[in-house]
Amino acid sequence: MSNIISYTRHISLLFLCLLLLCCSTGCSEKTSAVSSPVPAKNQELRDNTPKILSSEATGKEILGNETICIDVSNTSSGYIVLTYSGSNEKVKFQISAPDEVTYTYLVTNYEEPIVYPLTGGNGTYLFSLLESVDAKKDLYAIAFSSETAVSISDEFLPYLTPNVYADFDTNCEVVSKGAELAKECYCDLDVIENIYSYVTGNILYDEEKAKSVAYGYIPDPNETLSSGKGICFDYASVMTSMLRSQRIPTKLEVGYAGEVYHAWISCYVDEIGWVDNIIEFNGETWSLMDPTLAANNNRSAVQEYIGDGSKYIVKYTY
Repeated sequence: MSNIISYTRHISLLFLCLLLLCCSTGCSEKTSAVSSPVPAKNQELRDNTPKILSSEATGKEILGNETICIDVSNTSSGYIVLTYSGSNEKVKFQISAPDEVTYTYLVTNYEEPIVYPLTGGNGTYLFSLLESVDAKKDLYAIAFSSETAVSISDEFLPYLTPNVYADFDTNCEVVSKGAELAKECYCDLDVIENIYSYVTGNILYDEEKAKSVAYGYIPDPNETLSSGKGICFDYASVMTSMLRSQRIPTKLEVGYAGEVYHAWISCYVDEIGWVDNIIEFNGETWSLMDPTLAANNNRSAVQEYIGDGSKYIVKYTY
């Protein structure tokens, strides 16, 4: 995983998850005091070959019972796989992480393996499967629960591996399109900018879907790319899938900016560190921070652009 560890720059892409119009825009007009770096004549183009990490259920270590199968064989790679074969009408799956964050997922695909990320670091995880006992009152009972000690072999693995919210494989359109967009790029920043520009320029915000989307909605990045429309979660899923397939560690995060619920994306790129909120949806338009800010690690300019970051509170990371 030497290619993974070499990434030491981090950029954050913020999407405000508001059920409003999504208009595509180019790069933000904000600029920094330094000029954008120009590739040297002898600088080689970045390798755009997709790399898809495995997220299979190998069956080597299993938790569960006759209807619940939690494959924990690959926790060192930052994921587990759940397969539910019961008949309960409403099922939830909870992951309580060592960082004291509990993730609750609505299980909608029965009999199919679903990949869930382990993003709470190393330590003991508690996995719980809840089945409905009163659908009208939304009451649940624990059908199975078990703890597992987790030691992730590389901190970037959870953010490179496909999962329930960024589902892709070698045959997916998002992977081939991501490779196409990265074809003439010299660095990861170029890839991020190209993917941003393509997604915001070719996917329309689906107002009707936003009005009717149900709790527990799971985005399908390939369907979004094919239909050319989606809601904020769909945008985030498409970009996350493309970037991960291009070997750029990417977090899909949700939380609050003030009192408004948001989703944003954070990418690890060499020699920068964390730069939050580089892509933002303000409810009317998308904007991209001038990549020069990140490329030159101009912290003062970044702070002027995004503030001190104190108003942004991460609740969940996928």
